[in-house]
Amino acid sequence: MNSYQKESIETPYGWVVIFCSLILNTIGLGAPNILFVSLKPIAADLDTLRWVPSFAYSLMMLGAGVGGILMGLWMDRKGIWQPALFGSLMIAFGAFMVSFTEGRWTLWVANGLLIGLLGKSAMIAPLVANGMKWFDRRRGLAVAIIASGQGLAGVIWPPLFQYSNDLFGWRQTFLYFAIFALCVMLPLVWLIRKRPPVQNKQTEIKSTKMIDEPSQGISTWTSQVLLWFAVLCCCSAMAMPVVHLVSYGTDLGHSAAHAARLMSVLMGVAFFSRIAFGMLSDRIGPVVTLLIGSASQATMLLVFAAVDKLFSLYIAAALFGLGFAGIMPCYPLIIRLWFPISQVGWRVAAQYLVAGIGMAIGGSMAGHIFDVTGTYKFAFIGGFAFNVIHLIIVSSLFIRFRKNRTKLQTA
Repeated sequence: MNSYQKESIETPYGWVVIFCSLILNTIGLGAPNILFVSLKPIAADLDTLRWVPSFAYSLMMLGAGVGGILMGLWMDRKGIWQPALFGSLMIAFGAFMVSFTEGRWTLWVANGLLIGLLGKSAMIAPLVANGMKWFDRRRGLAVAIIASGQGLAGVIWPPLFQYSNDLFGWRQTFLYFAIFALCVMLPLVWLIRKRPPVQNKQTEIKSTKMIDEPSQGISTWTSQVLLWFAVLCCCSAMAMPVVHLVSYGTDLGHSAAHAARLMSVLMGVAFFSRIAFGMLSDRIGPVVTLLIGSASQATMLLVFAAVDKLFSLYIAAALFGLGFAGIMPCYPLIIRLWFPISQVGWRVAAQYLVAGIGMAIGGSMAGHIFDVTGTYKFAFIGGFAFNVIHLIIVSSLFIRFRKNRTKLQTA
């Protein structure tokens, strides 16, 4: 162990990369948060149904997922500097374009193409994949810190955007966000421009042998397809309250400010929970950690469907944030454990692509269910069904993993 620690690639500058990546991810996630908070006023201003801005979010997530693979390949060839710079510029330009939109197509193109496919795509898988390359002993914590940008964004952006919407309107809010993103993201990209250290081959062989052998016995494609189905189901369920919680709160008669604070509570808890889950995954493994997060998310989806009082909604939001935060950081860690390091980049990006598809399905489906039924309660129940499927998939992976590990230990 001492020899392994001495050969570690970790350096203090790696933490600079991680925390700059965290801030970049947090700012990049400001774009969907404006959409969450502004969903109702956008629909009203454009004189359309709620599914139109919901679909803009779906296009953003789909674009970010597809673009993540392209950005990941770009990063593998040129490093993180170029894709992160390009993505930052596209997020700012997309938000600027939204501020002047006069119809659904401009809204969809700005969010789906500019912010999603060309912008936000550089803030997800590439930052995580690049961050993992700086660490070999505290990889789980490093990934969790970058991924916790979702929680940090949820704390900062909803009340800030709601205040700006009330004061200036949603168009000016998008415009100010574009200016802010341009001024702050570019210096951060410059700080992460260095390439990660090269992994010592002997250390990599030893560490790979220690963690990869228990996963043998499950075919590569079986494992990959199961992971894709798992993330599709969990993200479909996850998107329903994440995208529509602010609207759900106001539909129940609570003020817009209180509804926005529900999202802040959810994401605030998620920020700290995600870091804790990252540390937990280093101790008990990412598959078990994923199972715990999934079970918690499923439970709280039913609670959302059952409660309507403000205090109960705050509790539900906090507990949902506690559980769902532990899900997504587990997937890159599982991929790093089960697949060759040379394939980690595109597999992580592909996993986020399927996650984006799941978020798109869940966000759009909840909007359609509301338009048909006039309530989000049935959407949350549908999300619970998705989550049950996710639990079954993750449980099967865990059982196969344990059986094969026991077989290897007794061999």
